[in-house]
Amino acid sequence: MLTKNKVLETIQQMPEEFSIDDLMERVIILEKVHTGLIQVKEGKTVSMEEARKRFQKWQK
Repeated sequence: MLTKNKVLETIQQMPEEFSIDDLMERVIILEKVHTGLIQVKEGKTVSMEEARKRFQKWQK
């Protein structure tokens, strides 16, 4: 889950004028990166070889 401070920091980095779509895009990316970092810490990753195998299955 994102923190209020992270969202506020993201807003402060935005230009003075921006669309709600631009803001939502940044917040969604921020949340996905945050989720990915948590997954890495929890060991919920796959090796490159496993990723290649999964990708090959999807192509069939």
